[in-house]
Amino acid sequence: MSILVDQKTRLVVQGITGGEGTFHTRQMLDYGTNVVAGVTPGKGGQDAEGVPVFNSVADAVAGTGANASVIFVPAAFAADAIMEASDAAVDLVICISEGIPTLDMVKVKQYLDARTTRLIGPNCPGVISPGKCKIGIMP
Repeated sequence: MSILVDQKTRLVVQGITGGEGTFHTRQMLDYGTNVVAGVTPGKGGQDAEGVPVFNSVADAVAGTGANASVIFVPAAFAADAIMEASDAAVDLVICISEGIPTLDMVKVKQYLDARTTRLIGPNCPGVISPGKCKIGIMP
């Protein structure tokens, strides 16, 4: 039984063109995760690991129907990335980033209180539904 993610999960990777984003996108794809989009501002229209890259999460959701996001961005940009995913009506956001300032996360918590987006993290390895979907940095 899957609780949070399964083979129907449509994942967008925020920060897909960075080193960690690229590496772990390949790992997630190899596991069988349905990675449908990546987001890196200014790099829309490119492909990364065979995945289309968009300039914003809203564009990625509109173009692919993504319903989950994993965040591989530097700590200074993570709060904005989480809120951007929520604004795009992403149901589940998994934030891998560590070292996010406490006050940034207080702001995120208050922001998400009025929305339906679920946040896992920050500074977490992700989630896995064995044999179905892996989102994050687990080996």
